[in-house]
Amino acid sequence: MTVLIVPGLYGSEPAHWQSRWESEIDDAARVEQDDWNAPDLERWLAALRRHVEARPGAVLVGHSLGSTLIAHLAARHPDLDIGGALLVAPADPELRASRIRGITAFGPVPDKPFSFPAIVVASRTDPYMRIERARVIANMWDAAFIDAGDAGHINVASGHGGWPAGLRLLDRLLARRARAAAFWQRHPTGLLLG
Repeated sequence: MTVLIVPGLYGSEPAHWQSRWESEIDDAARVEQDDWNAPDLERWLAALRRHVEARPGAVLVGHSLGSTLIAHLAARHPDLDIGGALLVAPADPELRASRIRGITAFGPVPDKPFSFPAIVVASRTDPYMRIERARVIANMWDAAFIDAGDAGHINVASGHGGWPAGLRLLDRLLARRARAAAFWQRHPTGLLLG
């Protein structure tokens, strides 16, 4: 099962957990953007959609603005075959903690429930999303919510190099996806009533 790494603004440097996971996980691929320094919702969304269409059933692993991008993809293209999503430290484009051009175009944060299993991981000390807001959006997306405590933006600067706790969450999501796939193989028409 493919794992698609979806970085946020500036991509993820080599020491970032996303980059490390990309090199450590079999069948992992990174969603590349034409310019990591200039976020553009429409261009970034088109690139993400192409990657997902090329890898049906992939599990998406987003960080920061990448998590917010995944929410836009789910809202605009509910028909895409997405196996699940791990959304780490989603960025709130309406918070205005950053004055980077293009960020506000990622708002408002979509409020439609996802059609795939998802986990939102948020920190009490994230400068780009208040924990209360993260809890609300996880609920809107019908995603499980994990309070990571005092974890900053869950990146290299906050001490999250390889982030083994995150890998365990990804394993949990992958196992859930595998169980669902096995069920549908055994019962292609769904549950039989009566």
